[in-house]
Amino acid sequence: MPSISKKGTLMPASPIRKLVPYAEAAKKRGTHVIHLNIGQPDIKTPKVALDAVRNHNIDVLEYSMTQGSEEYRQKIAAYYAKRDIFVDAEDIIVTTGGSEALAFAMGTIMDNDDEIIIPEPFYANYNGFATAAGVKVKPIASSIENNFALPPISKFEKLITSKTKAILICNPGNPTGYLYSKEEITQLAALVKKHNLFLVADEVYREFTYDGREHYSILQEEGLEENVIVVDSVSKRYSMCGARIGCLISRNKEVIATAMKFAQARLSPPTFAQIASEAALETPQEYFDDVIEEYVSRRNLLLTELNKLEGVKVATPQGAFYCVAELPIADADHFAQWLLESFEVDGKTVMVAPAAGFYATPGLGKNQIRIAYVLEKEQLVKAVQILGKALIEYNKK
Repeated sequence: MPSISKKGTLMPASPIRKLVPYAEAAKKRGTHVIHLNIGQPDIKTPKVALDAVRNHNIDVLEYSMTQGSEEYRQKIAAYYAKRDIFVDAEDIIVTTGGSEALAFAMGTIMDNDDEIIIPEPFYANYNGFATAAGVKVKPIASSIENNFALPPISKFEKLITSKTKAILICNPGNPTGYLYSKEEITQLAALVKKHNLFLVADEVYREFTYDGREHYSILQEEGLEENVIVVDSVSKRYSMCGARIGCLISRNKEVIATAMKFAQARLSPPTFAQIASEAALETPQEYFDDVIEEYVSRRNLLLTELNKLEGVKVATPQGAFYCVAELPIADADHFAQWLLESFEVDGKTVMVAPAAGFYATPGLGKNQIRIAYVLEKEQLVKAVQILGKALIEYNKK
């Protein structure tokens, strides 16, 4: 048999999706699975976006422009300008989801065996993108004890070598919900300037910030025009995960010109999804006000319920719609599979995302899970109740 590539062998399975076969088997047995494992909002997609597709008359579904339509990119630039972030349409490449933007960024700025520093826990697919690009992730652990705040800059500096090309952050964070402060961003900005590195920020949850906090983009830092790359997406902002539209943004002309070559190799982003995404930019602020109010309510309820469980420790999210909980168990992967295979309450069980897959350091996160609070409050309460009963039963074994 021909051999599989080393990259293919090393490619990590998604901690979010690898348990799907067990969930499907549970459903076939008649068990209702409550999904806390995946960030698929139940919030309705803005009607203006769906109507734009319904009402669009296209006779020939042609290729779009490689970099995305001119009109859409101009409107993205206008969206940023409203937030005091000033970029041109030429600084933007529309991508097939934020995932492709991340892949383009890594391919553009990094060669085989180059290194990228990422605070962990981080979005699990960063490991996959790095593996596919032949890039080495140098993780730097943050702690649940301080809500997963930015680790000390001195620790970043100790990891920098001649192979280091970039620092990558997610702000607000997936899976932690941590929102980096302006001061923390400024510290990172000074570090990348000092060592001539790129600072890449995944800002797809920008709209979702809580408790009066405001998002501060790396694009707002002056003097970083050549260092900054931002990844964005419509997926969570407008509850349009299936549209698969994102973008890569940089004022560095060489970065954009190089990323364009990767974009040309995949031809173009999908046309109808761009039409929907362009229309979504007209979504009124009231939509976001209502969504944020709902997420804050869900977050507060989830934290209240989790804090009732003996031995459970949970960080308080300041943005996005995830939290990391530490459980009184040794192996969250085994526990998550056991939940789907061997446990139910009144015909229901819970699917969670084991957090070890959100780390790059072996052994970290083994007793943690990520919870996405994208369900209605009644479902969240029921899910935590099931989780509590499951922990009692599991720890009897």
